Amino acid sequence: MKLNQSKIILILIGALLIGLLGGYGGVKLAQNQGDSSSSGITDTDTSGSGDTDDDLPADLHKISQTFDLIKSNYIEDVEDNELVEGAIEGMLSKLEDPHTSYLDSEMMQQFNEQIESSFEGIGAEVSEVDGYITIISPMKDSPAEKAGLRPNDQVLSVDGESVEGLNVNEAVAKIRGEKGTDVVLEIQRSGVSDPFEVTIQRDTIPVETVYSEINSEDGKDTGVIQITNFSEHTNEEFTEQLADLEDQGIDGLVIDVRGNPGGLLDVAEDILKQFVPKDMPYLQIEDSDGNKEEFASDLDEEKGYPISVLIDEGSASASEIVAVAMKELGYDIVGDTSYGKGTVQQAIPLGDDSSIKMTTYKWLSPNGVWIDGDGVEPTIEQKQDDYYYSIPIQVTDDEPLTYDHTSEAVANMQVMLSGLGYETDRTDGYFSEETESAVEEFQKDNDLDVTGEVNEETGGLIETQTIEKIRSGEDDKQLERSLEELYQ
Repeated sequence: MKLNQSKIILILIGALLIGLLGGYGGVKLAQNQGDSSSSGITDTDTSGSGDTDDDLPADLHKISQTFDLIKSNYIEDVEDNELVEGAIEGMLSKLEDPHTSYLDSEMMQQFNEQIESSFEGIGAEVSEVDGYITIISPMKDSPAEKAGLRPNDQVLSVDGESVEGLNVNEAVAKIRGEKGTDVVLEIQRSGVSDPFEVTIQRDTIPVETVYSEINSEDGKDTGVIQITNFSEHTNEEFTEQLADLEDQGIDGLVIDVRGNPGGLLDVAEDILKQFVPKDMPYLQIEDSDGNKEEFASDLDEEKGYPISVLIDEGSASASEIVAVAMKELGYDIVGDTSYGKGTVQQAIPLGDDSSIKMTTYKWLSPNGVWIDGDGVEPTIEQKQDDYYYSIPIQVTDDEPLTYDHTSEAVANMQVMLSGLGYETDRTDGYFSEETESAVEEFQKDNDLDVTGEVNEETGGLIETQTIEKIRSGEDDKQLERSLEELYQ
């Protein structure tokens, strides 16, 4: 007897469930932000599955009934694939895991582009945190970084449309777009009362992930390697640049994973294999049954020079794998407590260019610590200057910031001006005479009309110069502290 349409769909959904719950051999295939390779999914033979819906388990029978009821009775036509995708998304939503999601073919293509080559967008890693679409970290030199987005910024709307109720993939689809087009994000920042808008021009985001230089101070040549993402070619870039630094005779090394949202698990492993000797694991993986497996390198001994690692609240996932392993090996970790993502996802293909990105394992530190939700605490805590944490100045020409006013916007402007070297005498939000003088001095230095008031032009330039100073690393207190402590 021929299987009816709903039965065929139910078999497909059932096969999906069996595949997902059946486990996958080989932790080495697991990747921190996903793996487009197959991990144990096989074609399912339905020829002997029976002829009626009654053969199905009761719960799946309800899905079949619902499908038939919609197709037979709903007032409008609904595509079969929309119902199937809705069923899948509904099941995944019950897991209440922001890192598990359904990726249709378009989302899967975007996902692979971000790992492998380049993509068009604003260049920021986002996730769902406590029900909010949240910036985990802007990428180095990206439009998001240049616009001043920061880790933990919550995205409330995109181009005036609320993202409430959207999953991460749906929100990302709205944020991304063609190079040269603008997107307006409404942002809520921790510690700031009112949301603010940021207009960002999308661009091509190259997946260039490793940057290095030598810092020469106090008779010491210190190699500084920044890793911005753990992507397909990151280990090759890192290994090549580290070898170049060592050939130049560095006395010590700083590994900078601040603002690094993570990436591929095996890439983080390959980097750790160059530092963590074989007498301790560099990582542990725990499955859903609580079984743990340790992974170790074949390295005989540690490097012969001191090392420290820089982290901040934007360091997540694979960055934390590196940081906590180096911490437990005895190296200093400098900066702020990291994000706290201790799970591993796999992208499991469904056979039609779509996939499910699912949390399949926990990762643990070499000593078996699970940092999920807590992050990696630095051994040396170091904050940046206040202006690093400022927000865009929200002001209009009709309502400029002026003398004798008090507001949060004035306080934010005072912090920025102070960071740029203009003495405002206070940062409490009262627009004093000294603040007015600082504004006038700034306007004079930048060939603006000297009014002492902060309108759109003055506010925009203060903001732009502040972001440029942050990106230049001129007052990078965390790097400075790391260099100071490295040879103690």
